Amino acid sequence: MSDKRQKKSAARLYAVQALFQMEASGQTAEAVETEFEDFRFGTEFFEGEEMAEGDSKLFRKLVGDAVNQQAKIDQMTDRALVEKWPINRIDPTLRALFRAAGAELVEGNTPPKVVIVEFVDIAKAFFPEGREPKFVNAVLDHMAREAKPEAF
Repeated sequence: MSDKRQKKSAARLYAVQALFQMEASGQTAEAVETEFEDFRFGTEFFEGEEMAEGDSKLFRKLVGDAVNQQAKIDQMTDRALVEKWPINRIDPTLRALFRAAGAELVEGNTPPKVVIVEFVDIAKAFFPEGREPKFVNAVLDHMAREAKPEAF
């Protein structure tokens, strides 16, 4: 994987983590963005393991767009979910993932299929043994078709 692509993938993962942290702690986007850039991007993590360097511009865009477009993204997600499981009832990690992916689908220029693959990979990292990655794939496919119908 190229360095540029790896930084973008890391930025997407960090955006999901940041959105989760914002919801769990009530912190502002600005506070969480600064914390991530200062203490996570490319820093030593645990026993010599390093966190990947992230694309700061993409990270800030995803977090900002997810916050600014949250109502629209949540409505798109709700339409993709079964009626008895609105977004406020799903796992908070998945909620953060759908918001970050939704931000990139609604506001970004990345091809929808790339967005789906990237965020399904993130779901696999969080839920390696579960069915969540398949669920994420289905929901994001529905959201992508709504956000960018011309791409399909």
